[in-house]
Amino acid sequence: MDRNPSPPSSEAEEEGDAVGNTVYSKHWLFSILTRLIEVISPEKREPAASPEEGQTELDEEMENDICKVWDMSMDEDVALFLQEFNAPDIFMGVFAKSKCPRLTEICVGILGNMACFQDICMSISKDENLGQVLLQRLCDSDSPTLLETSRLLLTCLSQPEVANVWVERIRENPSVYDCVCFIMSSSTNVELLVKVGEVVDKLFDLDEELMLNWIKNGTCRSVGPSVDDSPEELPDFKIVPCILEAAKQVRSDNPEGLDVYMHILQLLTTVDEGIQAIVQAPDGGKETWSLLYDLVCHELCQPDDPPIIVQEQKTVLASILSVLSAMFASQTEQEYTKTRKSNVTLPFSCYFILDMPLIGSLIRILQYMEGCGKRSVDNSKESEQQETGRADLNEEDFHLKILKDICCELLSNMLQELTKENTLEGLHQGHLNEQTCTCAFQNLLPLYFASVESFLEVLREADQTLADNLEKRFPSLKV
Repeated sequence: MDRNPSPPSSEAEEEGDAVGNTVYSKHWLFSILTRLIEVISPEKREPAASPEEGQTELDEEMENDICKVWDMSMDEDVALFLQEFNAPDIFMGVFAKSKCPRLTEICVGILGNMACFQDICMSISKDENLGQVLLQRLCDSDSPTLLETSRLLLTCLSQPEVANVWVERIRENPSVYDCVCFIMSSSTNVELLVKVGEVVDKLFDLDEELMLNWIKNGTCRSVGPSVDDSPEELPDFKIVPCILEAAKQVRSDNPEGLDVYMHILQLLTTVDEGIQAIVQAPDGGKETWSLLYDLVCHELCQPDDPPIIVQEQKTVLASILSVLSAMFASQTEQEYTKTRKSNVTLPFSCYFILDMPLIGSLIRILQYMEGCGKRSVDNSKESEQQETGRADLNEEDFHLKILKDICCELLSNMLQELTKENTLEGLHQGHLNEQTCTCAFQNLLPLYFASVESFLEVLREADQTLADNLEKRFPSLKV
């Protein structure tokens, strides 16, 4: 059947029966709430052949009607009417007593629509019992219910008046961490993964303490999702592998979802504990680096893409390069420390320091940004922009500047580590030539003068002619 049939519009013909300024009938809505109470009241239910029979499925008429309420609840007048007649308490009874996944999903969905309105959201959020029950829905085994629960949580977390209430509530419920990690690491439902990712991204952005707790978590086990009433012990989850698994699932089908998970990784790198959680994984961070490397070198901003693509991908690229830069700096520092102490280098550090395709990709991103900049100048000469247009352009420039800064920082650090052998490899593969080096120097100078100077010294050993030509283009580099 089609989900969410159209709401009834002819029920409120009797004078005084309309809900607010709508055409929806108070009497009809009240009758549905009454039927919901009957569904979850044991004394009202007819005896079933077995304890499970008649509880796991919703009859078609009831499903149609309750789906109409779901649609109608997007209207503020209807949402206020449902609030007035204690619909949230009725839904709590559904969550506690019903074993019908579809009914649970719809009731959570209605609450999610109601929470879009500030006063109702505050009322729902301040109800401690309802809050705890809703967090328990994250341990549900039904994907549609999990999706609606995630939508509801994201709606509440997006309202500043109640966001802290939910952050504190989640911080005090360790099972939320396990349930979220379980979803990210095991679900193949892309829509669910994206919404759960948005919840995690919002939580980390709102509260660094919670993020630190989740980074350090994974040492204790707790009760989580189960298909029946028996408790199920969850694996010992670590946050980074779960994020990576979810990112792999969404990368092909949902660019916005990939953007969300890359931003979560970027938020992790804003604290030392998060960087260490990435680079000190059992594989030394290789899985994280490999995924991000593959995205930059083989998927995003490719040679056959038009330069304007960098505009579309600027936020996800900024997140990815920010994480790569943090990993590179951390591993380079650890390699230097280990080398000083025992003359032993880190294998993974060498793995990414010597990677020329990544350097080529970084320079290509800078080239594409230069192309976008020229296009913006040309467009501004052709026509006068309105105030809103100028504001949008400024915002675009701001995000591109962030991307450029991150890109230049990573590129300068990598150029500084190149040896003659690496440089020869880059020249041979075509990642380094006069055009790409010129682009790199134009963007790196004068801020990263030391890195450019260091690279030029190595380049002289690999290709004296190219080094001389670059010195002529950039006189400031001459000794």
